[in-house]
Amino acid sequence: MSFDWTLFIHIGIISAALMLATFIRTRVRFFQRFLIPNALTAGFILLPLYNYVFPLVGLDSMTLEALTYHLLSVSFVAMSLRKAPRREKDGTIFATAVAVLSQYAIQTVIGLLLTFVLITTIMPDLFHSFGWLMPLGFVLGPGQAFSIGEGWRVAGIEGAGSIGLTFAAIGFIVASFGGVFLINYGLRKGWMSKEHADAIHKQGIKRGVFPRGSRLPVGSLLTTETEAIDSMTLNGGLVLIAYLVAYLVLEGLTFALGLIGPTGERLAANLWGISFIFASVVGLGIKGLLYLLKADHILDNQTLNRVSGFAVDYMVTSAIAAISIVVVTQYWFPILLLSLAATIFCFLQIPWFTSRIFNDHQFHRMLLIFGVSTGTLTTGLALLRVVDPDFETPVASDYAYASGITFVLAIPFILSINLPVRAYETGDMLYFWLAMGVALAYLLFVFIAYLGLAKKRAFARASQVWHRD
Repeated sequence: MSFDWTLFIHIGIISAALMLATFIRTRVRFFQRFLIPNALTAGFILLPLYNYVFPLVGLDSMTLEALTYHLLSVSFVAMSLRKAPRREKDGTIFATAVAVLSQYAIQTVIGLLLTFVLITTIMPDLFHSFGWLMPLGFVLGPGQAFSIGEGWRVAGIEGAGSIGLTFAAIGFIVASFGGVFLINYGLRKGWMSKEHADAIHKQGIKRGVFPRGSRLPVGSLLTTETEAIDSMTLNGGLVLIAYLVAYLVLEGLTFALGLIGPTGERLAANLWGISFIFASVVGLGIKGLLYLLKADHILDNQTLNRVSGFAVDYMVTSAIAAISIVVVTQYWFPILLLSLAATIFCFLQIPWFTSRIFNDHQFHRMLLIFGVSTGTLTTGLALLRVVDPDFETPVASDYAYASGITFVLAIPFILSINLPVRAYETGDMLYFWLAMGVALAYLLFVFIAYLGLAKKRAFARASQVWHRD
C-alpha cells in the first residue's frame, strides 16, 4: 500500500535544518552574540537547497508555501485563545499598542512613497502595492507577508509572496544585529539603570540550550488527566477546531460574494489572503464561549505558547526556505532601497519615541518594540531576555495585553492593503492615494495619542535620540 509522504518529507527536512541550526547556535559564538534565531539560520540553510537542489528530485517549495500560510493562522489562533490575567488599567498598555502602530504607519508611508517615486522614475512597471510588502515583512512577519502577497496573484501580480518573505528575512537580520547594537550602545550611553547594566554583564553565553544540570523552567501545565486526554491534545485540538471553523466561514463568504459577480469573487480571493484574521476572531469567539460555559480553566497559556512557538519556528524556517532567488534578483534594488529606509527610521524613531512615551522600563520596552517591528514577537522577546532574563519586569506581559488592542486597531489598516492592488489593475491612482490616506490617518492617530501619553516629554530635548529625565 502506497501513501503520500510529501508533507512529512518536507517537515522532516525542516526539522533536520532546525536541529542543525540549534547545534550551530550551541557551538558558534557569532550566532550566540547576535542572538540569531535558530529558525532563521535553518531557513537560510535550506534556501539554496530548495532553489537549486531539491527541485531536481521533485521537491519544490509549494509545500513550504502552504505550511507558511497555515502555520501563520495556527499561531494566531493559539495566541487568541490565551487567557489574559487580571491587571490594573493604566496607560502603559495603550502606549505599547501606539508604539507598535507607529511602525505600521511610518513604514507604510515610507514604502508607498518610495514605490510611487520608483514608478514615476526608473521602474514604471513596478506594481503599486510593492511598498506594502516592506511593513508586512518587517512589522507583521513572514507569514502575513507571504499570505497577503500570494493573494495578489488574482490581480496578475506574480512573486509578491517571495518579495514579502525577503523583506521579512531582512527584518530578522536587522532585528538580530540591530538589537544587539542597541543593547551595547545603550550600555555605553547609560540608557538603562546601573542595576540592569550590571545584570547584563554577569550573564553567560546565550547558547540557546540550557546546560546540563540547570534548573529548567516549567513550559506548560496539565489541565486534564492524561489517561483521558493529553492536555496538549486538548489545547491543540481547540486551536485546530478554530482554524476549521475559520475555513468554513471563508467558504461561506466566498459562496455569498460569488453571487455578486466578478467583483465579489475578487474580494473573496483577497479575504483568503488574510485568513489569519478570521482565524483569530474565531479563536476569540471560542474563548468567549468557554468563559460563558465556565470551562475556560481547561485552557493553559503555557501550553498554547508551546503550540504557537512550534508553529512560528516551523513557519519562519519554511518562509525563508521558500524565497525565490530568481524573483528577489529581479527586484533587488527596490527591496534594498525600502529595507534601508525602514532600518534607518527604526533606529532613529523607536528609541526617540519609546524613551518619551513610557514612564518606566523605557530601555526594555524599546528593545521589545524594536524586535517586533523588524522581526517577530519571538525576536523581540529574545532581545528583552538579554536585559530581563527572567521577565521580572511587566514589559512582556504588557505587550501581551497590548497585542489585543493592536490587533483590533490594525484591522482597518490591513483591509486597506488591497487598495494599491486595485490601482495596479485599473490604472486609477485614486486607490493608491486612498491607501496612503489610511496610512496617514493612522500616523495622525499615533501622533495625537503620543502627545496625550508623553505630555511634557513629547518634544523635550528633541535633538537627542534618547530622552532621560
